[in-house]
Amino acid sequence: MFLISDAYAQAAAPAAGASGGLMSMLPLVLMFVVLYFVMIRPQMKRQKETKAMLDALAKGDEVVTQGGVIGKIAKLDDTFARIEVANGVELQVQRVAIIQVLPKGSYK
Repeated sequence: MFLISDAYAQAAAPAAGASGGLMSMLPLVLMFVVLYFVMIRPQMKRQKETKAMLDALAKGDEVVTQGGVIGKIAKLDDTFARIEVANGVELQVQRVAIIQVLPKGSYK
């Protein structure tokens, strides 16, 4: 009986348990804050810029589509745009397929 010592239960302080719960949530909250500033906020900014670009499209603008087609806008609708890619050759694409407006004179 000399080899086994008596075990006593240790009482936990109630204040330490409450602050420990908050401290365990802190890394999760910090992760969401970093995720917001690194991923979500820049994506929302890009979406806003794309929407502004699509709303500002006008006849005669030189554009690039998602497929890489370069042309000049011949006609605009609410959802579609007709792009002239060569003399007398027009393609009809959705407005959302336009990804970039080129500076004037880029396309001849």
